[in-house]
Amino acid sequence: MSAALPAQPEKRPLSLGTKLAYGTGDLGPAMVSMIKGFFLLNFLINTAGLPPGQAGSILLIGKVWDAINDPIVGTLTDRTRTRWGRRRPWLLFGAFPFALAFFLHFIVPDLGSTAKFVYYVVVGILLDAGFTAVNVPYAALTPELSADNKDRTDLNMYRFSFSVLGGLVAAVLYNVLVNQIYRDAPLTGNAIQGIIVGLVIIISNVIVFANTSERSFSDSDEEPIPFFEGLKIALSSKPFLYVSTIYLLTWLAIQFVQSLILFFFRDWIGGDPGGQFTILLFGLQLSIFLFILVWGVVSRRLGRKKVFYIGIPFWIAVQVALFFVQPGQITLVMVLAVLAGIGVSLGFLIPWSLLPDVVDHDALQTGRRREGIFYGFFVFLQKFGIAVGLFVQGQVLEWTGYISSTGSTIAQQPDSALFALRVLTSLVPILFLLLSIVAVYYNPITRDKLAEIQRQLAERGIQ
Repeated sequence: MSAALPAQPEKRPLSLGTKLAYGTGDLGPAMVSMIKGFFLLNFLINTAGLPPGQAGSILLIGKVWDAINDPIVGTLTDRTRTRWGRRRPWLLFGAFPFALAFFLHFIVPDLGSTAKFVYYVVVGILLDAGFTAVNVPYAALTPELSADNKDRTDLNMYRFSFSVLGGLVAAVLYNVLVNQIYRDAPLTGNAIQGIIVGLVIIISNVIVFANTSERSFSDSDEEPIPFFEGLKIALSSKPFLYVSTIYLLTWLAIQFVQSLILFFFRDWIGGDPGGQFTILLFGLQLSIFLFILVWGVVSRRLGRKKVFYIGIPFWIAVQVALFFVQPGQITLVMVLAVLAGIGVSLGFLIPWSLLPDVVDHDALQTGRRREGIFYGFFVFLQKFGIAVGLFVQGQVLEWTGYISSTGSTIAQQPDSALFALRVLTSLVPILFLLLSIVAVYYNPITRDKLAEIQRQLAERGIQ
């Protein structure tokens, strides 16, 4: 077994200011994720004018690269040594490239179809690289800011509260600008929202950098871990595989609904993609925000497994109801969106709150804290799976004859495409959610097991 790390200074609870500052760091990535998740596929098909198959391929390529660069960046941050720490410099210097790439992704260049496809592939790769350069070290800060389990839970609660608020603002901002104010000039609306979100990315990362400080780790006895050795480490951890599976399955469910709900609402329900859809997203995001706070409190009493068993079946019931919604039932869809937030909130809270347990388990086995490896490969596996899911969505829409609407006129879709939208948006996510319950059930780190791990870490001076 490797030598244990030197004992750390006496633990002090994190201040509210530090927790709030840390939480703001997820505003930019959350806004980007919201807009990409709900609007990018529609933008590529109905604004940029790409065929659904090409649009799905762009998302696949971007996500595969995004998945690959996550563990690379995670490993690099483990090796980074500066007077500011290992993770925080990445936030400061990665923010501007990230913001610029997001802006460029919502510009429609005057190019031929092939060149336009290549443009979005390249810009998508740059955007996902920028996202990773900021978000992976940001996520890996959680265990480095504090060794206290309560502090870590609070950090994740504040993080995802800001995340959902950022998503809520982004949903309203994008829809108001693109689908209402600039409905007849969507290129202008897309450019303006790109500038605004870019500024939020830069400012929020500066706030985290300036108001947090990493615990000091000695690296005198540590050698850098190569990429493939890091992959082997991650994949050989049974707790890591279970937590990653939970994350992948819950986020596949979220992603399938997220990327297609605008299509479903506009093309099947017949709702207004402007004001009415803004209300739907507002209700969904507000519900997620509130229930992240609720579940954060309840999980301290009941444990994370029990709240998962309560919330996910409720979400499944909402998905079943969504399949049977008929055209014109706009109010019902909005009500279901609010109710879905009860379960969707767990997809944000539970997987990320379980991951520090994996890091602690590994530290007990090895005497080393390897947050970057686990956080990097955690996102790698999730994004790789989602990449395949997004590709499948685009291909299914094209196979079933989905018609692009590049203008103010909304195309009448064939029955085959409408049925595919209903199944992909409502029923397919149910399969992922059912499997996620099984993964949570078999997750080997229980509440008692975690307490024992942390007790032994404290005895050995590994914090």
